Amino acid sequence: MNENVKVISPTSRQEGHAELLMKVDDEGIVTKGMYFSITPVRGLEKMVLDKSPETAPVLCQRICGVCPIPHTLASVEAMDAALGIEVPKAGKLLRRITLSAHNINSHAIHHFLIAPDVVPEDLFTTAVKSVGEVRKATQFVVDTIAGEGIHPSDIRIGGMARNISPLAKEKLIDRMKGLKGTLENHVELIKDLVYKADFPEDLGKVDVPLFASDKTYGNPDAFEFAKFSEVLPEAWYGDEEVGKRACTVIPLLDGKNVETGPRARMEKFSGFKGKGTTAQHIARAEEMLISYADVLEKLDELDTSAPARAEYDPRGTGELGIGVVEAPRGTNVHMAKVVDGKTQFYSAIVPTTWNIPTMGPATEGFSHELAPHVIRAYDPCLSCATHVMVVDEEEKLLKNEHMKL
Repeated sequence: MNENVKVISPTSRQEGHAELLMKVDDEGIVTKGMYFSITPVRGLEKMVLDKSPETAPVLCQRICGVCPIPHTLASVEAMDAALGIEVPKAGKLLRRITLSAHNINSHAIHHFLIAPDVVPEDLFTTAVKSVGEVRKATQFVVDTIAGEGIHPSDIRIGGMARNISPLAKEKLIDRMKGLKGTLENHVELIKDLVYKADFPEDLGKVDVPLFASDKTYGNPDAFEFAKFSEVLPEAWYGDEEVGKRACTVIPLLDGKNVETGPRARMEKFSGFKGKGTTAQHIARAEEMLISYADVLEKLDELDTSAPARAEYDPRGTGELGIGVVEAPRGTNVHMAKVVDGKTQFYSAIVPTTWNIPTMGPATEGFSHELAPHVIRAYDPCLSCATHVMVVDEEEKLLKNEHMKL
């Protein structure tokens, strides 16, 4: 049996640039899939060092323009822990509302990206209009609470810059209640179209541990730091060329790669059944309704007269602070240490970084022509994931040696 190589570079309809290299047999079936980032390094973890703690959320929200809300939240959560801050209840609720609304919005964006895969021509306008209606309402929630959707200025260390007014709360509740029918119809439309796309039953199915910390917001206790490790790509891929070109480290839990994202959350916390590409799409759609219910529940619980931000000592505890937030694409972990008012350590292990070593093997066992569907089901975000760079000190050019940032 001959073994050939198929390469997709860059993979499409995702944020950032990545490459999928597949070894295939003479029938075109993938025998080994390797997915890796070729997006240039972001370097944010180095930029925040030796600066005040407040700098980190402002810079880290710029890791990516697609998911700035989860990065801001994970950053402030890490800094809250590093500074020993107890965030007031109102601040916690406002953060949770913001994330749940953002997750609905982001899932809707993903439905736009996969529309060419699952939506027939006669329903394309209907599906795209539905995406727009969902996004408009949920982005209004994010803008109202967080200040703005791309660079959320009101998410601060210690809580939120301010509480919202009673009138704003009323408007948000009315806006979200008005979205209910539209969102339910959207979810049913997407689920129906995904089922009708008739992907092979086991396409994308891979047997790896699930990584999810919470049903909606995030729980740092679920991230067992002692079980966490990272390896360089040269040690992971078993392919010298791929290992030297890949731009992310490989994060592991108990020495194993994991799957994170909506399907992992839905299975762990909501009893969802099913694995693989179809299941990922269905779980993502159904999770929109869970996030929707969470927005209304937390808005109802919010006391608009309560303080939303705690006073704090910016000098730091010297202990490692860990922030864990359930972003649209999975569990987002930021870690920070602050000493004498300056950030001395910072690291972000983002959802796509966790998923990268899982996505390649998920393409195996089926035709290479189906592989793009498998990759898109994870909704990868490569700017967030990029974590290493290649440097030639003499020529000042990129070369095949990795330097951890």
